[in-house]
Amino acid sequence: MNFTGAKVKKSRALGVALTPKAQKYMKHRPYLPGAHGQRQRRRRSDYGTQLLEKQRLRFQYNISEKQLARAYATAVRMPGATGANLIQVLESRLDSLVLRAGLAPSIYAARQYVTHGHFLVNGKKATIPSMRLKPGDVIGVRERSRKSVIFGDFLAHGPVAPYLTFDEANLTARYDYTPAREEIPVLCAEHLVVEFYSR
Repeated sequence: MNFTGAKVKKSRALGVALTPKAQKYMKHRPYLPGAHGQRQRRRRSDYGTQLLEKQRLRFQYNISEKQLARAYATAVRMPGATGANLIQVLESRLDSLVLRAGLAPSIYAARQYVTHGHFLVNGKKATIPSMRLKPGDVIGVRERSRKSVIFGDFLAHGPVAPYLTFDEANLTARYDYTPAREEIPVLCAEHLVVEFYSR
């Protein structure tokens, strides 16, 4: 899935910045979008709270309902806490790791760069954003893509995640290990997402 709607509006509705532009706008307008955004809303039901957290997680990874449900089914089968497992499964996606390596300014850009064939995984062209990587895998920018304006005068779009080793000279990022939940910069109360799917 690639959400093509208004990113700032969606960010304000979810209470989490989905793009750098949204982050800037939300500093000045830290309330819901619309004419009545500043009014006090009624308290959400338990279901409404769970649904909001599920949507926050889904949009931070720019995935469809079906993809999130599939990731949850994978997380349930893994040993350990299901919520943490779910975040780890989503974080191991190629587009997520491209973002965490600072090779894209947002998850939407990361998805587009991957589908346009700008990256290699372990030396082979990769065009599937949902591809799951394993520790030890290396993401690299293709030789011809390095001349593109996207990567030409490369400046990292953000801090590189601690579970990645980034080589700026070669524009490669190595996925070192499966991160603990605390290391993953995603705003979500994942236990509520687990409760949503456990109904």
